[in-house]
Amino acid sequence: MLIDIIAGARPNFIKISPLIAAIRKKQNEGINIQFRLIHTGQHYDKNMSDSFFEQLDIPNPDFNLGVGSGTQAVQTAGIMVGYEAILLKSPSNLCVVVGDVTSTMACAISAKKLLIPVAHIEGGIRSGDMTMPEEVNRIVTDSITDIFFTTTTWAGDNLLSSGVSKESIHFVGNVMIDTLRKYESAFSKPSLWDIENLSKGNYFVLTLHRPANVDAAEKLKLTISEIVKGTNPNLVIFPVHPRTRKILEELEISFESLKYSDPLSYLEFNYLVKNAKGVITDSGGITEETTVMGVPCITLRDNTERPETCSIGTNELIGTDPSAISPALKKLQDGNWKHGGIPEKWDGKAAERIVDKLIQHFDLRLF
Repeated sequence: MLIDIIAGARPNFIKISPLIAAIRKKQNEGINIQFRLIHTGQHYDKNMSDSFFEQLDIPNPDFNLGVGSGTQAVQTAGIMVGYEAILLKSPSNLCVVVGDVTSTMACAISAKKLLIPVAHIEGGIRSGDMTMPEEVNRIVTDSITDIFFTTTTWAGDNLLSSGVSKESIHFVGNVMIDTLRKYESAFSKPSLWDIENLSKGNYFVLTLHRPANVDAAEKLKLTISEIVKGTNPNLVIFPVHPRTRKILEELEISFESLKYSDPLSYLEFNYLVKNAKGVITDSGGITEETTVMGVPCITLRDNTERPETCSIGTNELIGTDPSAISPALKKLQDGNWKHGGIPEKWDGKAAERIVDKLIQHFDLRLF
């Protein structure tokens, strides 16, 4: 059996690493399961792509589509054309997509139109916000998926309510947490740790990239001003997404306690997160990582596709109004933040469950 594993952006790389490890383990046991790694090239910055392959033991891609930057339509079209060409020349037995980025949707469409089954890891999550490109990607992908692997029972319920058969849904847990568990002991200090004289609990980590937070100049200025004020006297470490850096430079936003850095590798970034006093973000995946590491997390979004990080974990959703930032930070600074727990099956074994389900589904045999 030949499986195509699709990856194109930072969250994908983190999620495919344990999947590849689980497949290799079954290969060593004599199971007839092979894979091709298809890198779409959606993320092309070295620290957002290459370093993840190096650190997370991901092999060199069998194919790199090199789609690069562009509008949603340009990226989607480039990925679909590139992947279709591969499948026309050499079809696989299954296309495995992860998450909700453009690569996820585009490759699922190309595969399905060539009658190749699609499996979606992290299927069924929903924010309910159709202004988010990711939400469109999720809905389109799930509408043509054959096998669903879910992170929570809530995601499975979303799929059932949309008409997906119960037999197609497999609650396996969270592959992103597989990677976190495996590499937690290898987290490494970034160079800025010593440069800024950081120590455990004496700084905050900030990430922002969503249009609702960074596209309006005055709102962005106010947001960062409120963050700096509320985190005082601590430093705020801000690994800047390339898109956001351009905007910040144009606005000349600068505070003494706000320290910008280039995008960090997986092991360096999570070292910062694990040892931070708290995290302020508009990312979805980071809220999962903070939940498992027990780090307080403030999410500047009006909705989330990962409600379990709020109902069970350490995350709180406060919206995109800058006036909500100071009260949340005061609560955290005063030591009144919730402790949180870890969702069911976020135990580091999700990828093993996925591969076991695939072996069972396709009735794979020993060589």
